[in-house]
Amino acid sequence: MRGTVHVDADGPLDVHPVAASVSEVLGAEVHAEALTHSDGKSGVAMERALVAGQRYVLKHLDATEDWIMRATGDVACRPITLWRAGWLDRLPPSLDHATVGAAWKEGREGRAGILVMRDVSASLLPEGDGEIPLEQHLSFLDHMAELHVAFWGCRDTIGLLPLAERFVWFGPRLADAERARGGTALVPTRLVPEGWARFEQRAPRAADIVFDLLERPAPLVNALASTPQTLIHGDWKAGNLGQHTDGRTILLDWAVTGVGPPCADIAYYICLNRARMPQSKDDALRAYREALERHGVGTEQWWERQCALSLLGTLLMFGWEKALGDSEDATEELTWWQERALEGAREL
Repeated sequence: MRGTVHVDADGPLDVHPVAASVSEVLGAEVHAEALTHSDGKSGVAMERALVAGQRYVLKHLDATEDWIMRATGDVACRPITLWRAGWLDRLPPSLDHATVGAAWKEGREGRAGILVMRDVSASLLPEGDGEIPLEQHLSFLDHMAELHVAFWGCRDTIGLLPLAERFVWFGPRLADAERARGGTALVPTRLVPEGWARFEQRAPRAADIVFDLLERPAPLVNALASTPQTLIHGDWKAGNLGQHTDGRTILLDWAVTGVGPPCADIAYYICLNRARMPQSKDDALRAYREALERHGVGTEQWWERQCALSLLGTLLMFGWEKALGDSEDATEELTWWQERALEGAREL
């Protein structure tokens, strides 16, 4: 297979030791100011700093502040784990993670972390629902395939998001957990429960399948585990994407990264970016598959099954979101996903 990167399963975790402070990372005293980003949904605090003429972004990783960390059981700060273990160093040259270091800090309820990144905001996709240019979109899919090929067949030995938990953390129980701790974030406490209630009414043919798997995901997990696995980023939404002038893709926010089926990433991409897609979902799936083939991975023996199962898994994550819209376009979108869920269920 061309371009495959060997991941040393027994390699040291501290390839990059985590610093005691941001100043230690950047080699100078750091003065930072708060940074707001309208696409952010997790509640994570971010700051911008200027050191020796270079702009940096500081992302604070603290489960007491970040409901996504809580929902996905991230007690070790996955982006820092990836940095420490050197896995980000092994990304293909076409991808820029922008991370330059990490530091520990004291959180409200124990140790937390700070991820230090180059400020690449000027090269990120514009916020809003503007269509992604076709050439840029296809470049994203090609570089997604390069990521997957580079880590093809790797094993998680460092504690990333397990496949067993990948598709279930956005389920109906999320709201109960957040409300129990006094959480007030809009997405988990209001939109998720409202969406799941509407999903049962608006997608009755898929509802039983989805809710059963949210409670007992083992059939889906086992079926997917029998297909090829690789390192998946897990959050290929427009807000995490950009492009340098040399064509490299900027891919930020490695908070839900893990080893899993490569089709999970492309399924997530077409789900979260539907309003900005320059081509149909089916065409995007086809383009990604062609990119895998172009980079040396044969797909004939596993593609149809893994793709169907991954689309089903993605609806487990975002069925609530698909059920919230009332427009004709939103209804067509939900119908498409309901049909994909039924196809996926036949592969269990």
